[in-house]
Amino acid sequence: MPILRQWAERHPDKIATRIAFGDDTINYRELDRRANAVTQLLMWMGLSAGDGIAVLLDNDLRYFELLWGARRHGVYYTPVSTHLKPEEAAYIVRDSGAKLLFVGARFGEVMRALAADNPHGCTIIVIGDEVVGGLDYARELTRFDRMIEIPDGPVGKDFFYSSGTTGKPKGIKQPLFANLRQAQASGDWVRENFGFDDDTVYLSPAPLYHGAPLRFTMRTLESGGTAVVMTKFAAEQALAAIERYRITHSQWVPTMLFRLLALPDDVRASYDLSSHACAIHAAAPCPPELKERMIAWWGPIVWEYYAGSERNGATCISSADWLSHRGSVGRACVGTIHILDEDHNELGPGEIGDVYFDGPSFVYHNDPDKTARSRNALGWSTIGDVGYLDQDGFLYLTDRRSHMIISGGVNIYPAEIENCLALHPLVADVAVFGVPNVEYGEEVKAVVQLKDPSLATPRLAQDLMAFCREQLSHVKCPRSIDFETELPRQENGKLFKHVLKRRYLQPA
Repeated sequence: MPILRQWAERHPDKIATRIAFGDDTINYRELDRRANAVTQLLMWMGLSAGDGIAVLLDNDLRYFELLWGARRHGVYYTPVSTHLKPEEAAYIVRDSGAKLLFVGARFGEVMRALAADNPHGCTIIVIGDEVVGGLDYARELTRFDRMIEIPDGPVGKDFFYSSGTTGKPKGIKQPLFANLRQAQASGDWVRENFGFDDDTVYLSPAPLYHGAPLRFTMRTLESGGTAVVMTKFAAEQALAAIERYRITHSQWVPTMLFRLLALPDDVRASYDLSSHACAIHAAAPCPPELKERMIAWWGPIVWEYYAGSERNGATCISSADWLSHRGSVGRACVGTIHILDEDHNELGPGEIGDVYFDGPSFVYHNDPDKTARSRNALGWSTIGDVGYLDQDGFLYLTDRRSHMIISGGVNIYPAEIENCLALHPLVADVAVFGVPNVEYGEEVKAVVQLKDPSLATPRLAQDLMAFCREQLSHVKCPRSIDFETELPRQENGKLFKHVLKRRYLQPA
């Protein structure tokens, strides 16, 4: 029996998911019924196991009925960012080969871009009050206002696209789950490490088109809990949501933690967070001092995990383990970690190299060369991160290989410098990368976002460089610092460093 059906029979009236501070809720009975209708719609539209759909929606409860319906029919689902330009969004729909696009009514320009170039004949199904240029989702779903039994078969899976840091974004595709048991087992590491169960009330403050928010809300529903989704992150509102909905589990990115800590002390102290048992963070490097402050505030409930959209492996670490292995992202909980040098020789503890996992397989869609470059001869895979293991098997990340600066033959990893500058009381955000240098090949450049942009002066830039020299080897310190009013980050905390690099490399 499908897991969603099991929970619908066990507690039909329990809220499965809700929009924070709004009236939109859906219980397990209704979610199961509507997901069943979506599965019937996919069948009626001619989709078979292994086909795909794309979803372009704001944070909306209909996300979940679409995805559960797709899972039940063995269909891939590709979430599309709501912040992409119309042609960028249409490219992902085309490249994925999606046969259906479920799209919010406000994304008319994306619909027009896709209609102008639609080689696979993708059908557009519009969700919203004003339907122009596609089928009406609400009307189509009324055809299937009855429950049917659906034969067991492959289980659908997400098919995410990378952020597109170089060139076009690439789709990351894994084999479908062979059956319901395999699909359920894939979430065991989440339940075992973070304690997800049917008492879980999970807060998702980020957009659902990102991998971690979508996957963890789906894990919450898979475990029979309740997912509370914010339409947009706001620091104080997130604390209010924890108090109001008695949140037990939550997930954050470092920029969110930074904004939470920036709230006045009296505001932070005014909310009852006693229900909060597990606060998870991931997606971007977290400066150790920032994490220490979060543990001091929230207690030993702060967990971190490391994994890519490729899902080729994962690590996680508790507060207690992190305090005794400061800066680590934990030990492997999916797959086995191997640190390899450039010749693919395995390295010992403390030696920095490329991080490989011998975990689940994946391919980069329509890019066999990139897929091949991500493997070694044994089939282990890497997503481009660099780091080392300690004697206890804890992984420490130094940076991504693509971010490494080579200055005078010395390898420099920007993350260490960024963590240093982030400690300065005037700094809100920072990005470090390499720019050309005639003598050394590259030199270290920092771009800083200040808490108060009006303080940006050449003198402050010199002071920040001196601040670095007090804590880091001179080789690692920035040779120049520029200021920006805001750095280009996604809502999931990932920095579009290539945007800054392109801006500063063009004059060079």
